[in-house]
Amino acid sequence: MKKKIARSNLDFASALHFFQYKFLFVFLILNEAVSAQNFYNKDNIQTIEIQFTEADWDYKLDTAKLGSEGVLMAAWIKINGVQLDSVAVKYKGNSSFDSSCKKNPLNIDLDTYKSQDYQGYSSIKLSNCYADPSMIREVLAYDILSNYMDCSRANFAKVYINGNYIGLYSNTESINKKFCAEHFNSSGNTFVKCNPIVKPGPNTKSNLKYISADTASYLNYYELKSKTGWNELVALTDSISKHPENLDKFMDIDRLIWMLAFNQVLVNLDSYTGVFCQNYYIYKSESGHYLPVVWDLNMAFGAFPFAGSSNSSMATLSATQMEQMPLGLHSADVHWPLIKAIQANTTWKRMYTAHIKTISEEYFQTLKFSTLAAKFQALADNAVKADSNKFYSYTQFQQGFTTDVNIGNYSVPGISNLMAARTNYLKTNSEYTAKQPTIYTPYINLAVSHIRVYISNSKAATFYYRVWAQDDFKSITLFDDGMHADVGVGDGYYACNFYTPANTKIQYYIYAENDSAGIFYPQRAAHEYYTFGTPLKIAKQGEVLLNEFLAQNQNDITTAAGKHEDWIELVNTTANDLLLDSLFLSDDFATPDKYIFPTNTLIPANGYLLLWADGNTQGGAEIHCGFKLSASGEQLMLSNAAGQVYDSLSFGQQTVDTSMGRCYKIGWKWEQLPFPTAGKENQCWPLSVATILPEYATIFPNPTSDILYIHTYSNLTQNIQVRDVTGRLVFSEKGRGQLSIYTFDWAIGIYFLQVGNSYHKFAVVH
Repeated sequence: MKKKIARSNLDFASALHFFQYKFLFVFLILNEAVSAQNFYNKDNIQTIEIQFTEADWDYKLDTAKLGSEGVLMAAWIKINGVQLDSVAVKYKGNSSFDSSCKKNPLNIDLDTYKSQDYQGYSSIKLSNCYADPSMIREVLAYDILSNYMDCSRANFAKVYINGNYIGLYSNTESINKKFCAEHFNSSGNTFVKCNPIVKPGPNTKSNLKYISADTASYLNYYELKSKTGWNELVALTDSISKHPENLDKFMDIDRLIWMLAFNQVLVNLDSYTGVFCQNYYIYKSESGHYLPVVWDLNMAFGAFPFAGSSNSSMATLSATQMEQMPLGLHSADVHWPLIKAIQANTTWKRMYTAHIKTISEEYFQTLKFSTLAAKFQALADNAVKADSNKFYSYTQFQQGFTTDVNIGNYSVPGISNLMAARTNYLKTNSEYTAKQPTIYTPYINLAVSHIRVYISNSKAATFYYRVWAQDDFKSITLFDDGMHADVGVGDGYYACNFYTPANTKIQYYIYAENDSAGIFYPQRAAHEYYTFGTPLKIAKQGEVLLNEFLAQNQNDITTAAGKHEDWIELVNTTANDLLLDSLFLSDDFATPDKYIFPTNTLIPANGYLLLWADGNTQGGAEIHCGFKLSASGEQLMLSNAAGQVYDSLSFGQQTVDTSMGRCYKIGWKWEQLPFPTAGKENQCWPLSVATILPEYATIFPNPTSDILYIHTYSNLTQNIQVRDVTGRLVFSEKGRGQLSIYTFDWAIGIYFLQVGNSYHKFAVVH
């Protein structure tokens, strides 16, 4: 089963039972909308038309590029016939840009001057197929990479400017906050593009090697894409330098190994593996691991023949040297610290070789590769033939897959020639040909959280699992010692116990190795994995309720895109994970089907589900319900296709950053909460607090960490009590005048101080 569970395939079977004709219309409209989401469909060529008011637009774009003067505003752009006004256009690229060239790579931003997008995309990256006679390298390479790690989608686009056909481009999805939100479930963490701004030397590549404690020393080799993060980048390089053996503690080892294996098999040297250590991003996940993302594959398959060395040599590799590029390239070189760390760890090195073997066997030892390449060549053929600005002849395009083409200083290899010879070389490598273990179908018992699996030719094995797709996989050693219900000692049966919540599914994969080789099960893990568990049930009436909402969000939590949007929270009142398939959510009792939950929308046992009410439907890993909440008051309703109302309420005027939620201590009654608690148990006002009257005392500091000082204005001795947000009494005594309460060992949170008949709210932080 693939990594991503489809959330966009709507199941309307039950919906048609409820207002049949109305929902048939909704179905047809939504189906049409889904089919229109094809901007990166690899079966179609996009058409992009740009109109500048300036006749000398090319000169102005050249000037902006060479002088760093920014962008040129186009009057409009049409994307597959859809017109958007006032967009920002600029030339991009380094070696692929030439001021004398009519066909330069383009960067188009749709939302620089106006808030607008095309099918949810606001940034368009177009490459001009420089150094690629075949014209298909980038689209082909991204198609292969997508099977092994999160990466951009890519296809072809025909570009017209002021009515003239400029040529065929590769159209590649931008690596930006939207990409991070969709693939990594967040977008506001440290985010770095790793590309030298100046020509690098041996000690100054974009290689994550420690330079100095001064963040300024990194400015020429990295570009920060987040608001902050320079200090975190320095800390990362320092950790890699000092503790390469702990690389898995601060980088996502799985994605890193896939990236290096991909570069190795496809001779993709315009990358971390090559001379400049460039063309990749790193994003810090919620768990603190940096995730590498490959970028710029237009010179894969040996079109950039510079592997580099410690002295940053630009010596050109010959065709034979690329075909026989060693698996351990740069393995002992301090200027490629990530490669050095992987090669120094025997398990990581075997994982790396296993991934190389998987890519090679799946694509380059079958007809899959040539069939895919032929498909892209046929799709691009007419557009290439009409492209008078292409860098190579139409004949060279036709032969570019099989024939080497001289492009000046060196020869670009025919893709199939290179990969056939590369595959033959790999088959002679002892590490590549070492006999791998064989992993058989495991036996899993979730009732007792136990797994047992037979693995032949293995000396060690590890079980990786998780319950939620947004979490990291946990690893547990599998034992063949006769003491873990694994049958007998050394008999090939491996087993372990692990923890999961009751009545749930797990996502898992297995890795096993011997002294020479390793193997994954499934072999594309962890990008792909297996699932196991009892099929989940769709929530019934009374099992899921509306729990909390915030209709004026100015300073509370943000979306993955960093925006403060209104939100709605549901709660699962049962001890079982439940599906919300085809349930409806609406802010209007008369129109219950404003939002229909997609297939496989899960709410965890005794847990919560957050939905953004921002009028948007493009959320990636987040759920955006497509309507907004009114701060002046309206309705909320959760129902099903049969017309059963699961929960509903009408609410009045709302206050900024103040949510309303159910208070379970008083029969799930709706109350204004002291502070919002998205994704958590609601924290209600103490039952004894009717009003907050601050005039009888002064408290400071607020918030406090260690000591709360109280000054009472009355000469009479007062009863002084402090309760937490659940109403539990945490402090009580009598006093007057100046008083102190020590809070250094209190839990972080909101508390309520009562002095006589006066109530005060304060926060404890540490």
